[in-house]
Amino acid sequence: MTTTAAPPSKVDPKSVNRAVKSLLTWWSAKSKSQNSEPLENEGFVYLIVTLKKIPQMDRTNPVMIHVPHPLIDLVEDSPELCLIIDDRHKNRITKEAALKKIEAEKIPISTVIKVSKLKSDLRKLEEEKGFELYFAERRLMSILPKLLGKEFVKKKKSPIAINLRQGNWKDQIEKACESALFFVGTGTCSVVKVGKLSMGRKEIAENVMAAINGIAESIPGKWRNVKLFHLKLLESSALPVYQSAQVMELESSSYT
Repeated sequence: MTTTAAPPSKVDPKSVNRAVKSLLTWWSAKSKSQNSEPLENEGFVYLIVTLKKIPQMDRTNPVMIHVPHPLIDLVEDSPELCLIIDDRHKNRITKEAALKKIEAEKIPISTVIKVSKLKSDLRKLEEEKGFELYFAERRLMSILPKLLGKEFVKKKKSPIAINLRQGNWKDQIEKACESALFFVGTGTCSVVKVGKLSMGRKEIAENVMAAINGIAESIPGKWRNVKLFHLKLLESSALPVYQSAQVMELESSSYT
């Protein structure tokens, strides 16, 4: 049996390692400063993706990019995960049935919210628990942006669609938790969580490379449509790790 080799990356791993090292040095200095509380495990490493053209892709659900070191450890982290179910029709999965299935099959969902109670329950539960990920029945995806509001979307907490009628709930949820989630926006820029500050430098760099290559292979035009990749922390500067040849040519010509 033969396997197809992955396409070569256009990003130099050394550039990624240097950027990760610089960000971790910056974070270490900031966390030790007198006026700053240590970020510890709560900090994330973000990959900023800048494309040349807006891709015609599904915007309601993310592209799931497999990374070698999951951002959510379902065993050690015991994350707060929320499932939104559709209770508007008679032919539906009830909250009671969903909770029973979750308990019986050890599905890593901590809270179930009915869509009819979303506006009244979600804000309170979000403040109490700070859910790491939201999941929702696939048929709810078209109405959720209006129900959740712009602020919710800005916080990068858009729910991930799962099929509750078919397929394995647990497999679908575990796949999302083990992936870097690339939400395609309405513009050319997107932000993707690719690592945690609790990881080692090598682990973060490996995740970054996997996310970069996975994103480039998932978009129409592939690498031809990639303009820039940057890495940053929440409050740090963005460090470039890749720019297309066309961008470099434009920058060179501006100095001549």
